[in-house]
Amino acid sequence: MPTRPTDPARSTRERILDAAEERMRTIGLARATTKEIARAANCSEAALYKHFAGKEEIFVHVLKERLPPLNPLLHELNGESAAGDGPEGRRSVEQNLVDIAVSAARFYEQSFPIAASLFAEPKLLRRHDAAMRSLGTGPHKPVEALAGYLRSEREAGRIRPGADPESAAALLLGACNQRAILLSIGGGAEATQPLEEFAAGLVRTLLAGIGPDEAP
Repeated sequence: MPTRPTDPARSTRERILDAAEERMRTIGLARATTKEIARAANCSEAALYKHFAGKEEIFVHVLKERLPPLNPLLHELNGESAAGDGPEGRRSVEQNLVDIAVSAARFYEQSFPIAASLFAEPKLLRRHDAAMRSLGTGPHKPVEALAGYLRSEREAGRIRPGADPESAAALLLGACNQRAILLSIGGGAEATQPLEEFAAGLVRTLLAGIGPDEAP
């Protein structure tokens, strides 16, 4: 994915995010220090700290503002479920899950290479995880949001009463994450499958286990 040039005409905040995305993609999150990001953004570290509390907060905003959206879609679907719209005005569970799988695969495909360098430094990884949780975010959030959506659909009778929302969410998002890993390291046949085909097949297989029982 091409990165944006650090244009002086852009606001300092936007230049910091542009530079952070470029540095995190090229040298990895572990090595993308605030000093390195500020240098690439052509601003001082002091200016950087006027906009962000630290590298972890910058990382969160890069995910939110520079990568394909995932959490907004999950929150939107949870809102629709909570609203209790009539069945005529609601998309099918299968349609919703396919959209989630496509968005999740794209999100993980772009975020995994950024964060992968952390796994080589366990102490830094633990510190990063603690910082993410203090900001109210982290890799567990999409799983929790998807499980909440599936729980609402279970209560509405659109998936099987005995279905486990947490396990189903982990299965769907875990498969999307694995696809991103395969693509990042060169991949195999599974990773070269067209994304829409992958998402549709994944959801059909998942719904074979949690979908509502057919009427006799």
